[in-house]
Amino acid sequence: MAEVETANDADVDAAVSSAKAAFKGWASTPPLVRARCLREAAARIRVNAADLALLDAADCGNPVKAMLFDAEIAASQLEYFAGLVLEIKGETIPTGNGSLNYTRREPLGVVARIFPFNHPFMFAAGKIAAPLAAGNTVVIKPPEQAPLSTMRLMELLADVFPPGVLNCVIGGREVGAALTSHPQVAAVGLIGSVQAGKAVLHAAVDTFKRTLLELGGKNAMMIFPDADLEKAVDGAVRGMNFTWCGQSCGSTSRLFIHESLHDRFVEQLLDLLSKRHKPGIATHMDTTMGALINRAQYERTMEFIASAQAEGALLVTGGHPPADPALAHGFFIEPTVFTGVKTSMRIAREEIFGPVLSIMRWSREDELFSAVNGLDLGLTASVWTNNVRTAHLAAARLEAGYVWINDCSAHFIGAPFGGYKQSGLGREESKEELFEFTQIKNVNVSMH
Repeated sequence: MAEVETANDADVDAAVSSAKAAFKGWASTPPLVRARCLREAAARIRVNAADLALLDAADCGNPVKAMLFDAEIAASQLEYFAGLVLEIKGETIPTGNGSLNYTRREPLGVVARIFPFNHPFMFAAGKIAAPLAAGNTVVIKPPEQAPLSTMRLMELLADVFPPGVLNCVIGGREVGAALTSHPQVAAVGLIGSVQAGKAVLHAAVDTFKRTLLELGGKNAMMIFPDADLEKAVDGAVRGMNFTWCGQSCGSTSRLFIHESLHDRFVEQLLDLLSKRHKPGIATHMDTTMGALINRAQYERTMEFIASAQAEGALLVTGGHPPADPALAHGFFIEPTVFTGVKTSMRIAREEIFGPVLSIMRWSREDELFSAVNGLDLGLTASVWTNNVRTAHLAAARLEAGYVWINDCSAHFIGAPFGGYKQSGLGREESKEELFEFTQIKNVNVSMH
């Protein structure tokens, strides 16, 4: 599609220096002026949404119809944080000795934001919103596998922000490492794997950078005996995010079904899945499931499928490339479902980032929660029951940062998103994300 220049250390240094030089001016820009810039960015994204979605679909392999929603989400996030600029405020604190004590929330400086290939444009546009609203300048690094929509974003917004406020460098791990270790970068926001998160933390140590990490998930969906069967089956298909070929950190890839419902549930799930999702060309508007990002991810997924069969899991659908000749040369894998999965198997413990759903049968609640919480990851979870008491008790017991009751996959702007344990640090999509990119200064004025 295109040849893209890869940044080197000098390019990274130039981008960071540009952001550093622009910081004081942007930080002192009146909040409502900053908000006006963010709203203009959102407006330009909406005008160009169809072209951006097509570009992302062609570059990353996700269906163009779904990428239209990504553009809308990005625009909405820009508008949301534009509306919060006046909430970046301090408070007065009674001292008891007659002095005036107050706090100020101030921006950090240069913020680096690094994001993955599954939602390139949504992350590129949406994740600049909070740090820019708070008065920081930003350097973004798009995924090396799918950088084109970010490059187009930079073109669209070239005259929206003052020079140096928004910058971009393109490349792989070396570029990310140069950015996260740069002494003039004050904070790093990463969406990526646990391994990438650990690398960022190591790089941040020497300069005590603030870090915001949204990392991997091996998320559980729990089906209780009194669940609405039809709605829960629909939720299980939606929650696996087959639209994105399972390339989503929030995918509920571990499905725990109570033994009283197991067989009927699996039968209905397979029927619905066959009607709803099959791989297709990402740029076609009627495609409901695209391709994996590249050969490495395709081979990794196929290796997981082979390991599951070797360990004794029962493959009930999918597990191989589609038969359609038009897809023969792409990285396509049919929606894949295993039953008879044991919690000790690799597919039940490791994040695959592919279209593979693991189904497990349960009968006792204590054993269920032990299995669900028995991993080092804890990003999301989904509970299906018609009993209010069961729902709230389950939510309290789950070691996950984002829990759905009788729902899945949905995000709500303003609701904090983030993980427990090794699924990340900090919260996004809410006021908490805005405050992640500020620091508090205390001022005490003696009145004596």
